[in-house]
Amino acid sequence: MSTLLQKEIKVNKILATSAAQAKALDDDVRVRILQILYHKQLSTEQIVSELHKEGCKKATTTIRHHLDVLKEVGLVEIVKMEEIRGAVLKYYGTSVRVLGHKLPPNFENEFSKTIADTSVKLEKVIKNIIQNSGSKMKKKNSTKDNPEPHYEEYILVEIVNRAMTKVFEENNSIIQK
Repeated sequence: MSTLLQKEIKVNKILATSAAQAKALDDDVRVRILQILYHKQLSTEQIVSELHKEGCKKATTTIRHHLDVLKEVGLVEIVKMEEIRGAVLKYYGTSVRVLGHKLPPNFENEFSKTIADTSVKLEKVIKNIIQNSGSKMKKKNSTKDNPEPHYEEYILVEIVNRAMTKVFEENNSIIQK
């Protein structure tokens, strides 16, 4: 047998999500619903209207189904309910921001120095997080009969992700410079 191709695979991205959330995001309409709900409170009918403006002609019942799927996995929640003529009108929102862009083909080359410099700084931040919260992370994972592999890494990714999101949300102008 001869080897025709062999390539080293470097991990360069961590996706922190559950299988159920990943499955829910395996539908373009659901991803678009999350993008529409970002910083908004909309009813099902308003979501349908926004989708129609974009050329996505889905029935209200279909959008309700998609909202139920997203709600079930924790990506969407009911953020407001109003009583209107004896009926209850639900408004949905999300705490998830979906950035669905393709990286340019030359991304690795163009940003390799920035990635390397940021890695050094981020390593210090991560070590600080571990020093301050490491025992909490280990304790949560050790309470299970079968400790999950990479659980501590998952928690670290969530902490850094949420901290970075907070910076972006509180300093919207940081990127506009």
